[in-house]
Amino acid sequence: MSDQHREAVRRAWDGVVATARRTAADGLVVGTSGNVSARVGDVVLVTPSGVPYERLRPEDAVGVDLAGRQVLGELAPTSELPLHLAVYADTGASAVVHTHAVHATAVSALVAEVPLVHYAAALLGGPVRTAAYALYGTRELAENMLVALRDRTGCLLQNHGTVTYGDTLDEAFERTAQLEWLCRLWITASSVPGHRPNLLSAAQLSDVRDALQNYGQPG
Repeated sequence: MSDQHREAVRRAWDGVVATARRTAADGLVVGTSGNVSARVGDVVLVTPSGVPYERLRPEDAVGVDLAGRQVLGELAPTSELPLHLAVYADTGASAVVHTHAVHATAVSALVAEVPLVHYAAALLGGPVRTAAYALYGTRELAENMLVALRDRTGCLLQNHGTVTYGDTLDEAFERTAQLEWLCRLWITASSVPGHRPNLLSAAQLSDVRDALQNYGQPG
């Protein structure tokens, strides 16, 4: 490993730990649930199994290759490693965030697709689907997830939680936060007795996608 690659791996690990701690601080996970990863070339830095995020140090870095073979560290990687590797194999992602966010997990037990109650769904590529249930840590769960992620950057895992990915850890985390907010909004709106929330049409969501092309600062 060159010095340049070693430094990139070090920075990525720092980012993985910081993002994992952010998921806990924002209430998206409890204890050691959920996991975070980042890809640097052929190395995937991933949170270890069963270790509180606040205890993780630079020397605790855990890395695997794209086939899942451990190439860095002594701690065992998260049990959800197949889920992370499946995203990297199927997309151009550089970061993946998996949480057990309360509202999103509740919605995952209710619907096959998050109702279009807000245009924030466009930030995830469209209506967010729910992947069919499978035991955590299994290849079956990873395969179900990929079906739900088709043309999307995030999905729900039935009776389990959320998965989002992005070009950066910040982007993957922001998509997780948006998904949790979207699910919380739908639960809130649909809980008012005697009322059903208005939902956006596919055409309206398409207009939002077009408008988002020019969102933010130039360059």
